[in-house]
Amino acid sequence: MALADTALEGRDGQNGRPTHAGRRNLLLAALSPADWRRWEPMLERAAMPLGRVLRESGGPISHAYFPLSAIVSLSYLTLDGYSTEFALVGREGIVGITLFMGGDSAIARAVVRCAGQGVRVPAQFITDEFHRSESVRHLMLRYTQALLTQMAQTAACNRHHSIEQQLCRLLLVSADRLEGDTVRMTQALIANTLGVRREGITEAALRLQSAGLIHYARGQITLANRVGLEQRSCECYEVVKAEYRRLLPRHIAA
Repeated sequence: MALADTALEGRDGQNGRPTHAGRRNLLLAALSPADWRRWEPMLERAAMPLGRVLRESGGPISHAYFPLSAIVSLSYLTLDGYSTEFALVGREGIVGITLFMGGDSAIARAVVRCAGQGVRVPAQFITDEFHRSESVRHLMLRYTQALLTQMAQTAACNRHHSIEQQLCRLLLVSADRLEGDTVRMTQALIANTLGVRREGITEAALRLQSAGLIHYARGQITLANRVGLEQRSCECYEVVKAEYRRLLPRHIAA
């Protein structure tokens, strides 16, 4: 059973801090030396196993999460139990933007979609830092604008583009947030993520594999030809990638 925003795991040393591991998150890596000196003692390791619910839509927020090697899905869950993903957060970002946008509850269900590690900070700390430091405020607002672009483009993609195009986009943005070209996702999970029937995902994946663009085996999808996938994808992938490149420091956008 998934736990919501509770488990802190993998403590190191005497105080449970991750030392410099937090720098694997590119937003944290972009903090100035002065900001980092305040942030580093507050970072706590947080394990992110597949399926962990970090928070429910409308629920309270106790921490902000910074993925290091995991990917978190932001999605809407209907009363019938169906979910649709509208954004991904990986090592380029933060889960918890409402903390510095004036809200005190989550705008989406946040679920770990690709297992890995992360760090977290208390909600009050990040709110205080947003108001304390101009450089932190500037960085977080620009990331939020990039994330809003991803949300808007995903909504348009889900409405107007084919399942194959959506699958290409999903694989590309997932790989961009991981260290490597292998994405661990089952077809059932992909179908649930995109809000489509599993049969449609199976057919699209077979076409991509036949074209030599991906290799699929036992829940692992390897991107064999990124250029080919980008050509088969819709314009949404490049639109969002360009906006991240425009708004964020170069090492984050990359």
